[in-house]
Amino acid sequence: MPTIRIGCGAGFAEDRVEPALRLVEEGKLDYLVFECLAERTITLAQAARLVDADAGFNEFLEARFDAVMEEAASRGVRIITNMGGANPLAAAERVAHMAQRKGLGHLKIVVVTGDDVFEQVRGTSLPLWEQPGTVASLNNVISTNAYLGIAPILEALRLDADIIITGRVADPSLFLAPLVHEFGWSSDDWERLGAGTAVGHLLECAGHVTGGYFADPGVKDVPGLADLGFPLAEVDEDGSCIITKVPGTGGMVTVGTVTEQLLYEVHDPARYLTPDVVADFSQVTLTQVGPDRVAVRGATGSERPATLKVSVGYADGCIGEGQISYAGPNAVARGRLAIGIIRERIEMLRLDVTDMRYELIGVDAVRRGPMRPDPDIAEVRVRVIGRAPDLEGARRIGHEVAALWLNGPSGGAGATRNARENLAVASTFLPRELVEHTVTLLEGVPA
Repeated sequence: MPTIRIGCGAGFAEDRVEPALRLVEEGKLDYLVFECLAERTITLAQAARLVDADAGFNEFLEARFDAVMEEAASRGVRIITNMGGANPLAAAERVAHMAQRKGLGHLKIVVVTGDDVFEQVRGTSLPLWEQPGTVASLNNVISTNAYLGIAPILEALRLDADIIITGRVADPSLFLAPLVHEFGWSSDDWERLGAGTAVGHLLECAGHVTGGYFADPGVKDVPGLADLGFPLAEVDEDGSCIITKVPGTGGMVTVGTVTEQLLYEVHDPARYLTPDVVADFSQVTLTQVGPDRVAVRGATGSERPATLKVSVGYADGCIGEGQISYAGPNAVARGRLAIGIIRERIEMLRLDVTDMRYELIGVDAVRRGPMRPDPDIAEVRVRVIGRAPDLEGARRIGHEVAALWLNGPSGGAGATRNARENLAVASTFLPRELVEHTVTLLEGVPA
């Protein structure tokens, strides 16, 4: 059985485009995966679709396919992506039009739908996971998307799909499905499914495993980040793999970079729940077997969960924000005086705001707790942000900060303000038998 080579061309919605082309041209790939959905991304996509029925997919969909489609087709590289977001059918139709214009109308483009479970979830007593309450207790629910697994992608691959476009599919499942398809793993081979899930998890964040989101100058130096190479995995039939990248690209693949990605966003390495398997990474071994080559072995798994995770997006009030900068001698003291003024103004005006944050960017915006009494900092930026029930109330926060220009400490400059509706995400779990997917082969799409 030959080794299967899978590359990751994107690890989040706004990732770079050009590394994917380099993977296709030089990576000798069998599959290229674009993984572009985070927790809130699909809620934002659904909000966009409510405004425009033809919207709701990734904004870089056309740029990515324009970059790689012809080269992938000429090399027989199959593409799998969740860039369909909240509107995978519209995304697939857009890609089909592009294929026609490029003389690639023969490509089989398959759409996966069914992750939108609005009717199954809305107004139910399903308990929320991260917070008290039920789905019914959430106001203004916008989106409810279940994390599908490998099943619909396997159906698409059996249709000889060249391009598969999905909505919400679990990140590692995008990579696991082609392994199951190529190697013929059974749906209850938990050991191999766990191993394949480890492969997917290591690839899903793209440049993270090749040194992006890893560098710390003087501590963990990474070369060539401006030309960071994205990863590929050489996977064997037992699910073991080598993580590597295209030679000559920036970044690095080391036991350190692979370790960080292996543990990234995993609450319990011994029980990593996915739609396909409960993966166990606790016995994984990582071995540097060459420059930018790390062997991964020992991942396994157990029976998949009976439920599927559902991300529930909902409107949660409005957020107002204001910022202003102070520089030069005594900048920190002037910034603190500005914050004191805003606190007093909000109390004086009895503004209907909650969850207020007052911070000096560069001093205490991220690091909380006691600070040095006289920090040697030449410039700071005041940031005040809070929640209001409506946009008008949210705008008042930023207005008060902007008013500091002539009503606050000396030297204030660069004031900005904004107000926006806040989209939040909660999670629940739905019995998997209540979720039905659909696989559609696009045919007859005109140029």
